Amino acid sequence: MDKEILRIVIIATGLVVVVGMLLWSYLRTRKSQQDFDLFKDQGAGRFDESTAMYDADDFDIVPIKTSKHSIDLSEKPIADYEQDEELFVSDDDDIEPPPRFATPKIIQVSLVAKSDAGFNGVDLLNAFELVGLEYGSLKIFERLDGNRLVDFGVASMSGSGIFPDKNHADFNTPGLVFFMQPGEVDDAQAVFDDYIQTIKLLATELDGEIRDDQRKPLTEATIQLIRQSL
Repeated sequence: MDKEILRIVIIATGLVVVVGMLLWSYLRTRKSQQDFDLFKDQGAGRFDESTAMYDADDFDIVPIKTSKHSIDLSEKPIADYEQDEELFVSDDDDIEPPPRFATPKIIQVSLVAKSDAGFNGVDLLNAFELVGLEYGSLKIFERLDGNRLVDFGVASMSGSGIFPDKNHADFNTPGLVFFMQPGEVDDAQAVFDDYIQTIKLLATELDGEIRDDQRKPLTEATIQLIRQSL
């Protein structure tokens, strides 16, 4: 009786092993098929199953198809190529040029004091006189042309923007704001050059930092962009 039970156990074990091998083979084949299908999908249909396998000893040489714009150098004189310039399309033709920098209606530049104390009124008067700025009726300093018309103005960065007409020693401001309207002057580029030069001189004289309308350091690239747009 014990021998019969042992035989049954051996036979059952063998059946389990065979079934396991068959199941493993099926799953492996199915996984390979799924991977293959995924490869075809990622290849956007470029894979041709009919040509996936071939006999290395038996194949045909297939001539390469040429473009309609291809030129046979052996049959056409070099002088005739000048007439086929329209056949060659440069990739640069599809690149749009960058938009032209738009001239702002008001060009605004700031001069910020590096010192925490700011600019003192007495120092400002001396510096403004050095660069030829005049105190105007609006209580700001101005650059006047030969006809006594305003080219650009300078306001204070504190309070209402005006400068006092007395007690200058008691006045301090963290910075200056320069503004110019290019559409209101005769020669915008010449006025702009004077505008920038004046600001640079005052920055040296007063120890200040020049910033653009975004309160970032004014760069020469930005200056040239504005000037070329005028």
